[in-house]
Amino acid sequence: MQATQSHAGGKNIQQPVLVERHRSAVAKTINLSKGRRRNRVTEAQDGPPSIFLNRDLGTSLFIGLLIYGIWPYGIFRKLGNPGPIPLPFIGTTFWHRYGRIKFDIGCFRKYGRIWGTYDGRQPVLVVTNPTVIKTVLVKECYSSFLNHWRARIFGAYSMDVITSTSFGVNTDSMNNPKDPFVQQAKKLISFDIFSPLFILLYVAPWLTPLLDRMNINIFSNGAIEFFARSITKIKEKQAQESEKARVDFLQLMLESQKSVINHESDGVNHTYKGLTDSEILVQAIVFIFAGYETISKTLCYLMYELAIHPDMQQKLQEQIDEFLSNEMGGTQAPVTYDTLMQMDYLDMVISETLWMHPVVGRLQRVCKKAIEINRITIPKGMVIVIPPDVLHCDPEHWPEPEQFRPEKFSKEVKESINPYVYLPFGAGPRNCIRMRFALLTMKATVASLLQHFTFQPCKETQIPLVLISKGVTKPAKPIILKIIHRAKTKA
Repeated sequence: MQATQSHAGGKNIQQPVLVERHRSAVAKTINLSKGRRRNRVTEAQDGPPSIFLNRDLGTSLFIGLLIYGIWPYGIFRKLGNPGPIPLPFIGTTFWHRYGRIKFDIGCFRKYGRIWGTYDGRQPVLVVTNPTVIKTVLVKECYSSFLNHWRARIFGAYSMDVITSTSFGVNTDSMNNPKDPFVQQAKKLISFDIFSPLFILLYVAPWLTPLLDRMNINIFSNGAIEFFARSITKIKEKQAQESEKARVDFLQLMLESQKSVINHESDGVNHTYKGLTDSEILVQAIVFIFAGYETISKTLCYLMYELAIHPDMQQKLQEQIDEFLSNEMGGTQAPVTYDTLMQMDYLDMVISETLWMHPVVGRLQRVCKKAIEINRITIPKGMVIVIPPDVLHCDPEHWPEPEQFRPEKFSKEVKESINPYVYLPFGAGPRNCIRMRFALLTMKATVASLLQHFTFQPCKETQIPLVLISKGVTKPAKPIILKIIHRAKTKA
């Protein structure tokens, strides 16, 4: 290899060339790095949606949903009504986890007679002030407020009575529980309030019209269609038969389908439109809801209270024996309407049972226009709730609210009771449509049973009775009693 030539100073003559080449390479590297960075920025700005854009969209969507979930929650602060703190979307429903009755009573003790809660996003004004209750249920009933709509033996009995009086169909729920009419009726009253659909409508009630168009609702479509077909068949059967049809609620409603022309004294004829098939169907279903739970549950509670209060049961049996004794001195006379109306202690016991165990958990109305009642502002669209179970345990109106004492509903004492602190069936023009029917049915049932049997607690009987109210109020354990034929006890 040829040696490299050197000049004065011994420096390599190629050093400037090598330095220049090094500088050029470094410059190219720097330019290339800058170009790559520019390309990354360009790709991030001009390319397809990136992870940063998706993150911004997700954040905006989350904030929007959060605002939607809490938007109505400031209304009671503006109105000056106290109440528990709501959570996004579910409102104060979370606090119901210990039971609705405990929740309502706790709010009553903490906030007074009026407080605000939220069923999901729906503001609900809870009222226990008798003056305001009277205005809501009676005085302003039509102008300002709208309706917003066991024991195995007693349940079967209630079902048979209701299907007979509502639809004119005789069933035997006890011996034939698979009767199609019985099965479909039970489907209507056993919907699940914790189903995904119910929760969805609870959180987003504005979806209701859309789901209605899609024929989706919380009730069994099969059951509704079954009763619609049943009404059609009953109508066709009655049209073919020449004999007079039996008188029941369904027959009365079918008769109302005929348009009525009233000839007034002023010479003007007024035509009143009859009920449609859809209106009759809805009303018949309301009969099932209003009657089944009221009758079966109240009978269970009543027999339980009599079983653990034998002195009261004996007193009631003595009155029943007095009115239902036959000419030979026995106690086999049939139960009649007139004799039931004369049994004042029977009426007292039923009233006391409905007071201690109200089957209607909450009465609900919707304010259709802004109104001020007793210096309380109620805006349009506000839901008003009246909790009978809270009213019935208010010591201001009911001394010893924990005691079962039928005497508080004697004729002498009953006249002094404020009618708006005793609301087992509601009050006013829109109270329970089957109140009188339910009371008469319960009186006939109790009189017939105690005429022949005595109810006693047994080892399975829960004393005291523990109630739970997750969805509907019911005993934590089934009510189990011992039934003894009175002929054996007398022997």
